[in-house]
Formats: sequence, structure tokens, C-alpha cells
Amino acid sequence: MELTVPNEAALWRQVIAGDRQAFKTLYEAYADLLFAYACRYVADREIIRDCIHDLFVDLYGSHRNLAPQPNVKYYLLVSFRRKLHARQKKASLLALQEDMTFPGNTFSLAFNADDIESRLIANEAQREQLQQLTAEMNRLPARQKEILYLKYHCGLEYEEIAALMNITIPTCRTLAYRAIRQLRRELLAAPAHALGLLLFLCTKNF
Repeated sequence: MELTVPNEAALWRQVIAGDRQAFKTLYEAYADLLFAYACRYVADREIIRDCIHDLFVDLYGSHRNLAPQPNVKYYLLVSFRRKLHARQKKASLLALQEDMTFPGNTFSLAFNADDIESRLIANEAQREQLQQLTAEMNRLPARQKEILYLKYHCGLEYEEIAALMNITIPTCRTLAYRAIRQLRRELLAAPAHALGLLLFLCTKNF
């Protein structure tokens, strides 16, 4: 369930007021997005589910102190990322290196040319192009794939992505530009619309 900006703002005000139904709506709107994001890093689904549960429990417990007008999707992703990171560190009992991509060094994107949605959107020739583009995309460094995911699937701005990933805005923009340039250079025959379709499909399906 995708919320519009006005609906999101109204829902958040209800959350701050402690409305239980608002919390349920918030969970239903964003739990799947948080789960899909974490699954691209973490293999243990139970840890992911526990962190999502803990996130919403904490939100309810501190609802009176929540920021009044945040970008809710960004706010939840940042809070969830921190919680998942802390859980991973505790579970492993090892300190992560400061330069390690959170919470590991891989980020997975996938495209299934045989699923129903893909068959409706792309013809056979396009699906072959998308398979090739996916292979090239998964050769990109983890941070570049994550930026594409957050930009095209989660709809975050570069400023938000940079803050989320703890990098500068110029670095974020540069990494995104290099990723797109690399994909186009490796597949010169692929039209621009094919790349756009790929970014929609391979980040949407998990």
C-alpha cells in the first residue's frame, strides 16, 4: 500500500497521537518495503522480522517524541537500518570495520523474466535485454546497487540516500552516475527505456 504525501502526513499525526489503528496502517504500508530492503543484505529472515517488530514497538513507545513532519519512508528506513545493524553486530559479537558496507559487503538485485508481471510489461526481446542488464547491474559495487535501489524503488532523494548511507551528497550523485554510465557502456544496444524498465522491475521483484 503506497501512501500519498498528504495521507502520509495525516497518518503520522495520528501515530504521534498514539492512535493504534494508525500504527497498524503504518505497519501495513511499510513493513514489506523494510523487509525487502533488509533481505538484500541479511540471510536470516527471523532477525529481519524481529527488527521490524522492535522498530514499531519502539515507535509506539516513544510516539509522543517523534519528529512532527518527517519523510516517513526515509525516517523508517534510517531507524530500521540502525536497528538491524545493531542486531547484526550483537549477533556476530564482532565489531564491523568502519568502511564496510552495511551490514555486509553485498547488495542483491534480481529480475525474473518469467514472472507474470514481467510478461505483462515486457515482450520476449525486452526480457532478454533485461536479463542481460540485470547481470551487468549485479556486477556493480554494492554501494552503487544500493543507491539505485533507494532512488528508483524507494523513491528517496539523493540527499536522503547520502544521509542514510553515511556518505556525502556529491559522492552519492557520482556513484549513481557511474552506475548508470557503466550499464549503458556495457550494453550499448540497450535503449534508454530498457534501462528504466529494468530499474523498475529488478528492484520491485524479490
